[in-house]
Amino acid sequence: MNQPINLCPCGQYILGQRLSYAECCHRFHQGDLPSHPELLMRSRYSAFVLRRHDYLIATHHPDFLNGLTRAILDSDNQTRWHGLQIINAKENGQTGLVTFQAWYLDNGKLDAIHEVSQFKWVNGKWLYTEGQQFSAILPKRNEPCLCHSGKKFKQCCIALAN
Repeated sequence: MNQPINLCPCGQYILGQRLSYAECCHRFHQGDLPSHPELLMRSRYSAFVLRRHDYLIATHHPDFLNGLTRAILDSDNQTRWHGLQIINAKENGQTGLVTFQAWYLDNGKLDAIHEVSQFKWVNGKWLYTEGQQFSAILPKRNEPCLCHSGKKFKQCCIALAN
């Protein structure tokens, strides 16, 4: 998908307004460098959604690719991404951690990659290194929906979780 979309897939809000793709991750996909690990995580999620696989390879530390290539990423045509939840993000000098859940539909049922991702500052830019994965944690019924609709989970995507 090469054309910008209206709302950014990463779900970023500023001052209560959800950012458009043009205001948010598009600039990183065009070459701007994210200034901290959370922005890199958000831009990488958007790259997964928009299938910008070159960006994913370029922002992955080469020592941690473990054989991952654009061709491998291009071969996945079935993942339907549903929303990103950033749970925690912290930076400590040359390293950073971002805990997130990246929601997707698997055979019509909601599931997530729940991960604590590690990032390193290398040659003036942040790079993803590796992550530790955990079981997904669904939002509570009255929490905001994970798809960023602005509705409560019980009024939106809860049916996909059952």
